[in-house]
Amino acid sequence: MNRSCGGGKYFSALHDALVGWMLYLCGTNQSNLREVADSRKKVFVSGCYDLLHSGHVEFFRQASQYGDLYVGIGSDSTIEALKGHRTMYSERERLFMVRAIRYVKEAYINKGEGMLDFVPTLDIVHPDCLVVNEDGDREEKRQLCRERGMEYIVLKRVPGEGLEARSSTGLKQAICQLPTRLDLAGTWIDQPYVSCHAPGWALTISLEPTFEVRERCGLSTSTRNTIKRVWPYRLPDMDPEMLARLVFCLENDPERSDGIVSGAQDSIGICVPGLARHYYNGSYWPEKIEYTQDPALLGWLEDHLCMIPMFPRRPGCSVVEGKDITPAKVRALAAAADHCWDAIQRRDLEAFAAAYKASFEAQVAMFPAMIQPGVQDYIDRYSALDGVLAWKMPGAGGGGYLALVCRDRSAFPEGAIALTIRRSSNN
Repeated sequence: MNRSCGGGKYFSALHDALVGWMLYLCGTNQSNLREVADSRKKVFVSGCYDLLHSGHVEFFRQASQYGDLYVGIGSDSTIEALKGHRTMYSERERLFMVRAIRYVKEAYINKGEGMLDFVPTLDIVHPDCLVVNEDGDREEKRQLCRERGMEYIVLKRVPGEGLEARSSTGLKQAICQLPTRLDLAGTWIDQPYVSCHAPGWALTISLEPTFEVRERCGLSTSTRNTIKRVWPYRLPDMDPEMLARLVFCLENDPERSDGIVSGAQDSIGICVPGLARHYYNGSYWPEKIEYTQDPALLGWLEDHLCMIPMFPRRPGCSVVEGKDITPAKVRALAAAADHCWDAIQRRDLEAFAAAYKASFEAQVAMFPAMIQPGVQDYIDRYSALDGVLAWKMPGAGGGGYLALVCRDRSAFPEGAIALTIRRSSNN
């Protein structure tokens, strides 16, 4: 076949013929095609789009099927006001990423405030319809569309074909590196109504979130959730004792309606790395805090401690009901904490297990409601296993986890959670 310039004329003629045929099929001409493009509906969506993921992209794809897609993006200040924390990515970064998605015609930073922060952006775009997903469906948005004569479309939240369902909340939970804490001994001594009978130490270790930190399970999730309001993903790099005091004050708002004051061992146990002990003497805040990050010592603890998931503390459960606090019982709790610390320093496993168990027994003697129905079944089952030396429930008990002291890692029961103690370089 001759591929000279004559062939070029042939292909040009073929192109013109094909275009003409397409225009004929469409029943229009080039001018009309521009009119069709100009008449496409303007579709508007709005959101934070922090931690941009495939669920967002699929939402944009579905919305763009209704017309040209315009996106409003919540400003940094609006998101902080609504959600109580700063964004992972700045508004400029989020704008850059959203604009790069091929389904998006244009994107803007919303200049308004609150849930309807996108209203000023509507005045720029003049969209024909507002598209939301099921989670974003609100009567205020419906009313706004009625007032402006806009169509209101609610899309189901579905993943892209062949992809896992994604949500920003799920991703945040997956990437959250906020530690939790496990109390080893002296629990309850951080409450003044206990330490007023005898002073003593509470022992805690700060734990990396290498497992699902479940609610109502004795691992200070209320304190951890308080921290999330300010630092959603990781602790700030600052003096740990000062940070613990800030968290304690933040959680214990003087206007708190339930009148409960969370013990300081929760904020200290989370914020102070390694193994810590804190001394209480009739006050909410300890008189002194000591802690160690000796790698060999922390490694020794990791080789002997694990947790068994039980059931969450049941709604309405009161572990302080029927409490019986006496000076003798508090002195027993304080003595067990002293022995526990000394045994850890010596890495004396037998003495550690004995003190750990004695501390738990002292707790239960004062607060028998810690042993809620079903708890003793777990204790009976796991205490009978070879290599399990001692046991307790974290925090106030009533359920949650059974924290075991074992002979070594080979004695960890099937399904047990191995623990990683946080070092200061891993905030």
